[in-house]
Amino acid sequence: MDDKNQFKPYIPASKITPEFTATSIIMGIILAVVFGAANAYLGLRVGMTVSASIPAAVIAMGVIRMVMRKNSILESNMVQTTGSAGESVAAGAIFTLPALFLWAAEGRMAKPGILEITLIALIGGLLGVFFMVPLRNALIVKEHNILPYPEGTAGAEVLLAGEEGGANASTVFAGMGFAAAFKFIIDGLKAVPGEVALRVKGFAGEIGTQIYPAVMSVGYRCGPKFSAYMFSGSILSWLVLIPLIVLFGEQIVLYPGTESIGQMFAEGGASAIWGSYIRYIGAGALAAGGIISLIKSLPLIINTFTGAMKSMKGASKASDLRTEKDLSMKTVLISILVLTLLVWLVPAIPVSLLGAVIVVIFGFFFATVSSRMVGLVGSSNNPVSGMAIATLLFATIILKLTGDTGEHGMRGAIAIGSIICIVAAISGDTSQDLKTGYLLGATPKKQQIGEIIGVVASALAIGGTLYLLDAAWGFGTDQLAAPQATLMKMIIEGVMENNLPWALVFTGVFIAVAVELVGIPVLPFAIGVYLPIHLNACIMVGGIVRLVLDKIKKEENEKKRIVNDGILFCSGMIAGEGLVGIILALLAVGGIDKVLDISGMLNLATPIAEIASLVVFALIIVSLLKFSLWKKANKK
Repeated sequence: MDDKNQFKPYIPASKITPEFTATSIIMGIILAVVFGAANAYLGLRVGMTVSASIPAAVIAMGVIRMVMRKNSILESNMVQTTGSAGESVAAGAIFTLPALFLWAAEGRMAKPGILEITLIALIGGLLGVFFMVPLRNALIVKEHNILPYPEGTAGAEVLLAGEEGGANASTVFAGMGFAAAFKFIIDGLKAVPGEVALRVKGFAGEIGTQIYPAVMSVGYRCGPKFSAYMFSGSILSWLVLIPLIVLFGEQIVLYPGTESIGQMFAEGGASAIWGSYIRYIGAGALAAGGIISLIKSLPLIINTFTGAMKSMKGASKASDLRTEKDLSMKTVLISILVLTLLVWLVPAIPVSLLGAVIVVIFGFFFATVSSRMVGLVGSSNNPVSGMAIATLLFATIILKLTGDTGEHGMRGAIAIGSIICIVAAISGDTSQDLKTGYLLGATPKKQQIGEIIGVVASALAIGGTLYLLDAAWGFGTDQLAAPQATLMKMIIEGVMENNLPWALVFTGVFIAVAVELVGIPVLPFAIGVYLPIHLNACIMVGGIVRLVLDKIKKEENEKKRIVNDGILFCSGMIAGEGLVGIILALLAVGGIDKVLDISGMLNLATPIAEIASLVVFALIIVSLLKFSLWKKANKK
């Protein structure tokens, strides 16, 4: 490529500015732990996580530029590079590892040790970073004009709009503060119920909504279409399938239930039917949705992998330019070899040599696929769940065929699935961060080291986070549904023991197939089938607020500013509620939560309590509008 056509970053390669500093690394580590914990809590509640790159970039810019009075865009970029790693490690870990806690609760095996969780998260995260190093030149540089990397480009735009950094950072912090206060009122003081419900006499269906700021924020960030897909799945479950099960099976004892459906409904309402039957239908739909999304992506996956391999030829040539320096291939290859041996040899990780080989082969393949797919369609559309399901199925079948069954085989399958899931999540996040750095003129080697530091920090924190949340509420409960981990558990049990209610599972599978055939995105719909309607209704409210702001009659730039301020405020609310959730879990473990509980003192009748809940929910929505629609535009 000649000099005339060569891409010129914002900071030229010849210019040296502060980048890898004590300030950027310390801030990055803090944000990695904070966003990792917040996303772990969110993912276990609603079955999805949100990207931390943009809020981390905004906070970094606000603190470094406005508070510390420094002017280094690359330093801010290093903060978001290190900080965003926490979200990806958390996403991979919480989608799989809670299955081990679920088995422990059933008395089938001991709980995983914190060392086991930490090592799995650490190895998966490090492999994700190292696999991405040789791909950077192939995907980020050579295909700069082909792969847009939406989140990476957006992160660069946020950092380049530095003059707005202070105002935008204040919006994120305001969201954190408001959500923290609302969460404390709802779940700390228990002043109002966190959920309201509507039931009609003579009809077994149920509808209602949660009133949590983070759940509503997920709907706003995902948008009205995605929220509607999820809500429609819940309508099918709670207003169609549950009433039909109660109507036709009132006197029947149907496996896996142990009493008649009529008695079950009388004692526990629609939630009891959901827990015994609907979640298996939802699990079948989720598994089918993951596999369908993977099959649909197969042509792209094959082209992605072959294209990346071709592009890597000659990519390892060293360069003297600061903006082209990666970690050395020698360091990368030795690190991958050492990590592979650790997977096999460390007693805390129950994986055989065959399992370690599966990890490396599937890990590199899915890292390559994930890195290029997020470049094309963004991180939100990256089929990580499908990759994890495919890996888990393959690994479990191989382990069973080789005689590795029972507790060791089941733990081994989860360990393999966890590492692959984290590899795919981290490689996608690293790709977006390296794209941001490429546009700004960052040093790739320093960014890769920043990613490694972020992975280490969040891996050290995730074990304690999972143990804390399990001790406080337990996984698979109303507070922490852990839908993906429950699904992974069901898949392994289905292969190893063949003891699932297959009629219910296949009902979900064919619902997913029917939905796909009519052109509805199957994964969000399947998540809606699986999760309670109250949670999805709250997400739908956020989607409706976003729809209103999208349709409002304003000048285009002003409308964009309003929507983006809402996204930043919601990012703050997700982080704020997640952090207070962790604090409340600490209080619950210590027994202090009962001291804070004022629900007995207030003793509100159910109708009044639910009206009070709706008032609080309205205030949450008003706070979002205050910092988006009604916020004065920055004069700059």
